[in-house]
Amino acid sequence: MLSATDSASVPAAGAQTGFPVVAPGGSKPASANNAASNTRALPGKIMIVDDEIANVLIVKKYLERAGYRDFETTTDSTAAMRILAATRPDVLLLDVNMPSVDGIEILRKVREEPQFRHLPVLILTANTDEQIKLTCLELGATDFLLKPVDPMDLTPRVRNSLQAKSFQDRLQHHATELELKVEQRTRELEASRREVVYCLARAAELRDNDTGNHVIRVGRFAGIIAKAMGLPDWFVRDIEMAAQLHDVGKIAIPDAILLKPGKLEPEEFEIIQNHVKFGHQIIQPHAGQDARLMRRHVEYGSDMLRNGSALMRLAASIAQTHHERYDGTGYPLGLAADDIPLEGRITAVADVFDALSAERPYKKAMPREKCFSILEEGRGTHFDPDVLDAFFASTKEIVRVQLDFMDHVDSPAPPTE
Repeated sequence: MLSATDSASVPAAGAQTGFPVVAPGGSKPASANNAASNTRALPGKIMIVDDEIANVLIVKKYLERAGYRDFETTTDSTAAMRILAATRPDVLLLDVNMPSVDGIEILRKVREEPQFRHLPVLILTANTDEQIKLTCLELGATDFLLKPVDPMDLTPRVRNSLQAKSFQDRLQHHATELELKVEQRTRELEASRREVVYCLARAAELRDNDTGNHVIRVGRFAGIIAKAMGLPDWFVRDIEMAAQLHDVGKIAIPDAILLKPGKLEPEEFEIIQNHVKFGHQIIQPHAGQDARLMRRHVEYGSDMLRNGSALMRLAASIAQTHHERYDGTGYPLGLAADDIPLEGRITAVADVFDALSAERPYKKAMPREKCFSILEEGRGTHFDPDVLDAFFASTKEIVRVQLDFMDHVDSPAPPTE
């Protein structure tokens, strides 16, 4: 960036600007030259901005004697920000009084850029106005040196600034690595959590004949409904997983009842109904205070769901309340209307629709329009009207999930003669 002619002009220019003058032609005694050549280059890229070429060369010469070799320099203050962005120096030495764009304006622009928030900026100026110094320091100048610059003052300040920048860079690099590790670990935990939820849900389903992708579809339906209701993204994600555990309590139902091929007796049906209580206990045990806690859900709502066990609390709530009815005639708690947690009301619609529309070994799937009609008949009695509205507003997505996760059920073999 600087020519040999520029270097040769340093002595005369230095005499005019008040800098200490080096030997003619910038030369040093042989012993000094040998010492400089044997010194290993110090790390750090230094950018010098000054409209006087002599000032640039003198400062550069002082720092070269100290062992620095990596420089970016310019006498054009209008190009300073462009060069700064392109070269990313480790320290900026900046003059104040320059034509077109002065050093204070450059300093202001530097501090407005987040990428240069920690860049050390040393002000080098012959201006002794205390207000100028105060302005520079308030704008974020790292240090302030008066011209003519004393090399015994300049070198340690540049060294200290470079060390501070190096430490800050290491901290930033470490923070970035930690963020990446946290993101990776979070993704791994999320994937593991989804696998655990799905495996637990499938364990329950496999005890209740072959219901195929029922748990997946119910989860997807619940997520679609929640999204259509304008609920937060975190709730949509969690309910899609948690709803898959809605029938996990079937694990605790005796095989003789759960797998009974014929019609259940009233007392057997009562045992089947207990699967909602068992599901809640499997996921989140409570000490006999289920009804009171469920009726108080409106008091703690999302705060309860946002803590460290949000997903499983949501799943426990769904497992217990997805058979409640909007008119209060459901089970096991007989909750009505808004006393039924929203997640339970959403999953009720998703579960019933899938039960009606999916084929099973013991029944054919109902036509889609018939399923819609049955749901509509339950408006205000079985189902929350707002949840139904969200369901019907999302029928295209509902149908797409049906097609993507369709079961292939083998028809039962005809009886042998």
